[in-house]
Amino acid sequence: MADVLAVAESKHGVLAGVSREAVAVARRIADELGCQVEAAVTGASADELALYGAERIVRLVGDDLRPGQVDAWAAALASRIRAGGYAAVVIAATAAGKDLAPRVAAKLGTSLLTDVTDVTVDAGGILVTRPVFAGKALAQVRAMAVPALLSVRPNVFSAAESPRDATRETAVADTSDRSRGYRVVGFEASSGASIDVSEATIVVSGGRGLKGPENWHLVEDLRDALGESAALGASRAVVDAGWRPHSEQVGQTGKTVTPKLYFAVAISGAIQHLAGMRTSGVIVAVNRDADAPIFGVADYGIVGDAFEVVPRLAEAIRELYEG
Repeated sequence: MADVLAVAESKHGVLAGVSREAVAVARRIADELGCQVEAAVTGASADELALYGAERIVRLVGDDLRPGQVDAWAAALASRIRAGGYAAVVIAATAAGKDLAPRVAAKLGTSLLTDVTDVTVDAGGILVTRPVFAGKALAQVRAMAVPALLSVRPNVFSAAESPRDATRETAVADTSDRSRGYRVVGFEASSGASIDVSEATIVVSGGRGLKGPENWHLVEDLRDALGESAALGASRAVVDAGWRPHSEQVGQTGKTVTPKLYFAVAISGAIQHLAGMRTSGVIVAVNRDADAPIFGVADYGIVGDAFEVVPRLAEAIRELYEG
């Protein structure tokens, strides 16, 4: 039986948390198919992935596999997939994964099922669920290609522990199929939070109702009260006005987020913003307009002035944590 390949992601030599989720999804598929899970990584140690179900951990090495050289990584993966005869390949749909997965699919000449939020296996093969029409509906799609190439939305699948006694190996990557038309000359770190808004388990987003960048400390204070797992987000109006960087924009033209907890502060809920956050676990909205569209998707809504509500909310959260 063909195995399942999980692609582990690393950042600056450190294994990314979404790699655990990718392995957990691969483990779910492999258990149904009766096969094993292989995890492939470059640039980092991935030994911990054995805890989440990987039976083989392969570290790909090569002169071309330098940070930012996504086409070399895509070529290396495509080569290994061709040789390995996998039943499925799982990649996290992070910013890096969304860059990588289509390149792998193109090199393999196969289809890609993107932004997957659920996976099942039946007699007909692998069946996935993914949002369509800006998250207003869910489509069930059967993977017809072999291998089934999936990109899974971060923070949707739990990284359940399923310990295995994994083997480790180092393999020289075949990057002969990579593009030679560009090279990465350096990186410039973005200012702001260390957690990417698309990968955070808690997101606090602010909107135009905050009236100006001088009032952004309100959402920053709420974010700080919620702890290190929280990240800042922003509506398109805020980013267009230059209050916040585009890296924090949540929405159809920004980033899609699926945190366990999402705060929408002074955000009316335009359709493009809802498209980027409506699949969050729990949504809390604070808006002075009781008829704001954001309340249509919110689990909890507070009708009130954000300048009065948010400081009291942050204070209550701090007291709860301290208690």
